[in-house]
Amino acid sequence: MVGSALALALQDSGLEVLLLDGSPLSVKPFDHQAAFEPRVSALSAASQRILERLGVWDGIAKRRSSPYTDMQVWDGSGTGEIHFSAASVHAEALGHIVENRVVQDALLDRLHDCDLGMLANARLEQMRRSGDDWLLTLADGRTLRAPLVIAADGANSAVRRLTGVATREWDYLHHAIVTSVRCAKPHQMTAWQRFTDNGPLAFLPLERDGQHDWCSIVWSTTPSEAERVMAMNDEAFCKALERAFEGRLGEVLNADPRLCVPLRQRHAKRYVAEGLALIGDAAHTIHPLAGQGVNLGFLDAAVLAEVLLQADARGERLADVKVLSRYERRRMPHNLALMAAMEGFERLFQADPLPVRWLRNTGLKMVEKMPEAKALFVREALGLTGDLPALAKP
Repeated sequence: MVGSALALALQDSGLEVLLLDGSPLSVKPFDHQAAFEPRVSALSAASQRILERLGVWDGIAKRRSSPYTDMQVWDGSGTGEIHFSAASVHAEALGHIVENRVVQDALLDRLHDCDLGMLANARLEQMRRSGDDWLLTLADGRTLRAPLVIAADGANSAVRRLTGVATREWDYLHHAIVTSVRCAKPHQMTAWQRFTDNGPLAFLPLERDGQHDWCSIVWSTTPSEAERVMAMNDEAFCKALERAFEGRLGEVLNADPRLCVPLRQRHAKRYVAEGLALIGDAAHTIHPLAGQGVNLGFLDAAVLAEVLLQADARGERLADVKVLSRYERRRMPHNLALMAAMEGFERLFQADPLPVRWLRNTGLKMVEKMPEAKALFVREALGLTGDLPALAKP
């Protein structure tokens, strides 16, 4: 998703752009009656603005997206609870829950309409410096030469590995169970999140044919508990999920097939080197606690595009590490701050000592009574603050 967005942001720039991907890069007709894809993203308003300006959002809207106007968060081990609303800052929505395949296909539609170079089924085997360029060797033996390579190839980035970019990473010792479920009560266009003793549980609203009783769930728990839950039959799983969620949306009626994903945080020590830049999950992966991963990636893409286009207009060499460092300086502090905040939340709500439980519940109750403070959180989530690239600005 992030690499495609960057390629589109560089269209009509006069730069020679080639997008390589290991997939066929084909788009299948969308079936509105099909089951939900288990992997979804909570696209922020800033991401929506980027995708609108790249001509992609209409392709998402005509497929399937689910706006949410509110967020309800509570501590399952106490009485603290907090509610966020788009109406508090006069916005229509806090964001949209969109299946990843919907975003990918909408991006591919636009890419196929452009004159950008695309190379499908291209798997990278080797990568080394050759003079001022990179020499890339693909699995089928083809070779490519490029002065600038941008890695947007995900959390297990082959480019990052082959170029020896160091990372700081650690295991959360948690797994995330993801699927879609149908509930007895409508989700009220609200993203629900309960912090349990074993980890956060999110119910994210989905919409299909005007129905509001489906939710995408992300259930973060210990590996042993995840193994036990994954072994359950569908009926037992729905009952366990309903209990863990305190039945906020009534009975969990049925569930789609489940996926279990180990959670690991990773951050590249540098985003750039001579002729090289990392964006999206190739540069950073965070806990899915707030669904912010792909939003950070879209902002990476928008900032890097802005830096490259400005440098090109000034006649600078785009592969120069001094040029690429402008992108790193703008994005790394923001990404690290959000990663630290998510880590802090995760640890705070995992803490067992009674004083810590009292503190977090008291904190939630205090913030709930401070509309100005809540509005700041909402504005941040909407992408209305900070050093925004032109593609993301209101």
